[in-house]
Amino acid sequence: MFELAPGVSSSNLENRPCRAARGSLQKTSADTKGKQEQAKEEKARELFLKAVEEEQNGALYEAIKFYRRAMQLVPDIEFKITYTRSPDGDGVGNSYIEDNDDDSKMADLLSYFQQQLTFQESVLKLCQPELESSQTHISVLPMEVLMYIFRWVVSSDLDLRSLEQLSLVCRGFYICARDPEIWRLACLKVWGRSCIKLVPYTSWREMFLERPRVRFDGVYISKTTYIRQGEQSLDGFYRAWHQVEYYRYIRFFPDGHVMMLTTPEEPQSIVPRLRTRNTRTDAILLGHYRLSQDTDNQTKVFAVITKKKEEKPLDYKYRYFRRVPVQEADQSFHVGLQLCSSGHQRFNKLIWIHHSCHITYKSTGETAVSAFEIDKMYTPLFFARVRSYTAFSERPL
Repeated sequence: MFELAPGVSSSNLENRPCRAARGSLQKTSADTKGKQEQAKEEKARELFLKAVEEEQNGALYEAIKFYRRAMQLVPDIEFKITYTRSPDGDGVGNSYIEDNDDDSKMADLLSYFQQQLTFQESVLKLCQPELESSQTHISVLPMEVLMYIFRWVVSSDLDLRSLEQLSLVCRGFYICARDPEIWRLACLKVWGRSCIKLVPYTSWREMFLERPRVRFDGVYISKTTYIRQGEQSLDGFYRAWHQVEYYRYIRFFPDGHVMMLTTPEEPQSIVPRLRTRNTRTDAILLGHYRLSQDTDNQTKVFAVITKKKEEKPLDYKYRYFRRVPVQEADQSFHVGLQLCSSGHQRFNKLIWIHHSCHITYKSTGETAVSAFEIDKMYTPLFFARVRSYTAFSERPL
């Protein structure tokens, strides 16, 4: 029919059928390609929705296989799906909302527990007995007596870890463990009058947890290892080398006392001896420390320690003989450390700043100072918490 049309030249007869055939072929291939893409996308959509269903049912392994097959067909299939219903229709979205509610409750758990408590006969009941018993339950005690018991748990050794464990018993104990007065007294015990103002912290508990301080539930330990040259052998053929290894231990107490010990013994045998100040270790140094916070927000620890004084027994054997007087002197060591945090733990690292020895002669009153150079021998001290640590104090907080 195209060839019989009037006004068609021979040249047009040769070109036009080719162009028409080419256009029809391109249109056919485009339609075929579009149908294939549409079928591929439909198949990927089915696989993706199947994966969502499997994931909601808990079959994660099967869901991963369907997700992988869907994304192999269409990499961005998750952005091309328009859900006729929520993909979280089986409760996933509802659980997410419930999780958010739980997070908000955890953020203000104290007020939430206080709302849950009931009033009976105008008396606040912190807890209720779980089982009936003929004995008197602790919930009968007045609030003031319970708070006094909690202060005994903390004690003057600031065993706040035991207080946190006690708060896990019930909601009433949780409220008692968050009492602002307990945490205010703990802050005063650590920082003294420098923590009168609560700003910038929102609570005394937050101040105690966030403000830099030394830790009392363990020991700061550093290990130093070096190699020194020994004496030459008798035959002169070789000279021995010795590897020297020793530890430094520093233990802090809430009342401002500090103990320091340098020994080659392992921590397993030394740490249990440093639980109290009444240790019988001879080489231990005792003293006081204080915290100082500079303008650059770096917290430093300054300590003055001396050797434990021992009473010398009187020697009656030579009491009738005249002795040559020996010039007596007192030795004290001045230590400066910078408090840092390392890893996930807070305030668990001490870096040496200075270390000096002060010798005071009793006869003349003169003092000689010799400062030690802070070199590689002064390795940082890292905190090691004593897991079996429990405060044994004779006084409440």
